[in-house]
Amino acid sequence: MGARSKARKRAVDILYEADVRKVDAVTMVSERVGSPDVPPVNDYTVTLVEGVVTNRDRIDELLAEHSESWALDRMPKVDLAVLRLGLYELLWADDVPDPVAIDEAVAIAKSLSTDDSPRFVNGVLGRIAMIADQLRATR
Repeated sequence: MGARSKARKRAVDILYEADVRKVDAVTMVSERVGSPDVPPVNDYTVTLVEGVVTNRDRIDELLAEHSESWALDRMPKVDLAVLRLGLYELLWADDVPDPVAIDEAVAIAKSLSTDDSPRFVNGVLGRIAMIADQLRATR
């Protein structure tokens, strides 16, 4: 697994834990940077967590709009963390090609969630990817 893939998985872990514990993910990640008690947190993980938190309202709005009959509060929390990360990379990480953002999110869903989750993540992010250029123009 490449360094960025590991950073993405670590970011999902942090986003998920922060959501479950109802704490700020940016605060959580900043407390973990350099801490000897937890696995290392690299710069890209910090970038991803900060990016998701900064853009969370818009991310959640788009996810709710394109998840076809799935309210965000009904989604498994790990799927929601994966979708938030994938959508952040899709729309805001200019150095990540759209197919890579989607493939990485699907791979994380395969490793962390249910058998149905990869298809769900792929479907939601795929629908948004079709209009990604329009969305990027209005951010």
